[in-house]
Amino acid sequence: MSEWKQKRFWTAVTVVAVDDGHAVELDGRWVRTPGKAPLILPSRPMADAMAAEWDAQADAINPLTMPVTRSANSAIDKVIPQQAEVAEMLAAYGDADLLCYRAEAPEELVARQSEAWDPVLDWAHAALGARLTPHRGVIHHPQDADALAALAKRVHAMTPFQLAGFHDLVTLSGSLVLGFAAARGWRDADGIWTLSRLDELWQQEQWGPDEEAQEMAEIKRQAFLHAKRFFDFS
Repeated sequence: MSEWKQKRFWTAVTVVAVDDGHAVELDGRWVRTPGKAPLILPSRPMADAMAAEWDAQADAINPLTMPVTRSANSAIDKVIPQQAEVAEMLAAYGDADLLCYRAEAPEELVARQSEAWDPVLDWAHAALGARLTPHRGVIHHPQDADALAALAKRVHAMTPFQLAGFHDLVTLSGSLVLGFAAARGWRDADGIWTLSRLDELWQQEQWGPDEEAQEMAEIKRQAFLHAKRFFDFS
């Protein structure tokens, strides 16, 4: 039996200004979240991008082609009810940041990690007021409490929509620092994503590419690029 899919039921898609931001209307009716909340967006560019997703739907609605809509739904239905908890969870990445766990060997990989990741940690120190210290091995080494507090304060200051995008920047990269670097435009998002995959790319050089792993990495890369775009819309 074929899976049931919702059909397109509207003709016109429009963006309207409302008291708290912008809404997308389908034949004059506001789009709502799965939780039935009004889908009010914080910026016109985000609303335009979401409207384009709805307007691009053909006979059957395909949620996989609507990343802005999905992220906005998450911001309203998931982040807003537990904003402090989401921020706390993301801030906790700072104490186990990918950039701080370095290989013990071989020295070529150790040198590559230092060359690629040390500049990001230096940037975080200068731009975010937080110096995280790298170490070799996988055993946890607690980071400086003041540095973690400085990073946490910045995470908690984000809006729900920013947190929705920032969540994916951090969790996909495994790094709070890389999440901030992407959000603040330290480098282009694609370059920052490549930094997060340094270890995987090293393994590919040694053992050759794995087709399935490459396909999964590309899916994650696209999600990371979308998260950066969504954060900028916020």
